[in-house]
Amino acid sequence: MLEYLVFVAAFASFVAACVYIRAMFRGETKPNRVTWFMWSVAPFVATAASVSSGVGWAVIPVFMSGFSPFLIFTASFFTRKAYWKLSSFDYLCGVLSGLALILWYLTNNPNVAIVFAILSDALAAVPTFIKAWHNPRTESVWPFVIGVFSPMTSFLAATSFGFSDLAFPIYLIAINILLLFPIAIGKRRLR
Repeated sequence: MLEYLVFVAAFASFVAACVYIRAMFRGETKPNRVTWFMWSVAPFVATAASVSSGVGWAVIPVFMSGFSPFLIFTASFFTRKAYWKLSSFDYLCGVLSGLALILWYLTNNPNVAIVFAILSDALAAVPTFIKAWHNPRTESVWPFVIGVFSPMTSFLAATSFGFSDLAFPIYLIAINILLLFPIAIGKRRLR
């Protein structure tokens, strides 16, 4: 019965994305489009790799960790408040995401794709981490708070506790906790 909490977590992720999008249209948050796009690609790669290795309901929080950023990325085209700064670092993240798909295809090893998806997602987080540190008012804590708790439901739905089941959810918990620090500390610093 507890495994169905993944659906509650999926709904919470969707709501957090909607809250972020609403704040974006009000000018309260200013997403970096490159980061949010990369945050959608890497979890989609991890989702596909996990499904191909037989992961069941435990993959839903991983999927939502890509779908919610995809919604934010898409909505960012309808506001002038979004950032779009391409750097060589952003291109590196894109290459790593693409490499994850290619290596998964060539090696037929979903764990390789998951490792590269984690690496790509973490690299994509750096621009937002830096932006949140310097301009904490440009970020909302809600997607990251939900991003900590949503992947925890993967542990309840996992049928096994292998790498493909839990590597990306563990990573998601860690990266979201890390991203909360510059926002919380920065907002406290500005008071």
